[in-house]
Amino acid sequence: MLDTLDAAAVRRWCASGLAALKRHQGEIDELNVYPVPDGDTGTNLVLTLTSAQQALAMDLATLPDSGPTAHGHALRLMAQGALLGARGNSGVILSQILRGFADAAAAVPGVRGRELAAALRGATVAAYTAVARPVEGTMLTVVGAAALAAERAASEDLPAVA
Repeated sequence: MLDTLDAAAVRRWCASGLAALKRHQGEIDELNVYPVPDGDTGTNLVLTLTSAQQALAMDLATLPDSGPTAHGHALRLMAQGALLGARGNSGVILSQILRGFADAAAAVPGVRGRELAAALRGATVAAYTAVARPVEGTMLTVVGAAALAAERAASEDLPAVA
């Protein structure tokens, strides 16, 4: 169980998220009906998160695994890589989710349960703000639900972040 988010955990989180997206890429592509039913959401998310992971890997030599700012630096690298490599609407939204998460998480020296919940709320706000006409039932709804679940867990004083 991870008690505090650090740069090494961010790298593992990115790799695990990418692996999960790759496993479910086809299913996500099939779910793609909004705003255009072109069946590429899973593919776009994989390509976008691949860019985020590459940004983390390129800075691996200078990125410390721990310390009060290591997690923030790693999260910002992920967000920047995602934005630069964003594909389609879903990729841009994912990059904004990562940016909102990074902005909130980097503002504190250690990310535990409550800070994780706040970072997910920041991710939700950033994602909704980035979309001109937000529609429920999309990835916006998913990030909002994740934030709500994290807030509920944090209110029960569960300190772990993973």
